[in-house]
Amino acid sequence: MSRRIIIDKYEGNTHYNIHVIDGFGQEHHLGYYERLNYIEMGLIERQAEEIWENEVKYEPSSMSKAIAECIQSDIDRGVEPNLD
Repeated sequence: MSRRIIIDKYEGNTHYNIHVIDGFGQEHHLGYYERLNYIEMGLIERQAEEIWENEVKYEPSSMSKAIAECIQSDIDRGVEPNLD
């Protein structure tokens, strides 16, 4: 998987949403920016480089695995899972 910086701004929004994807495909949210000039872009690039230098593949916890199995069980039974 490739490393990326994703900058989103939906129509009508006043802020940019910044995400970084690391080499394992894990997404890291860097925050919201009202404007993107050279200073903000430099900060975003430094944060992304720090994430990429310290990449660690996180394994889901046993609780996360159990919840995912329950959701999949509901889907297999044809029941809409309750995600609250």
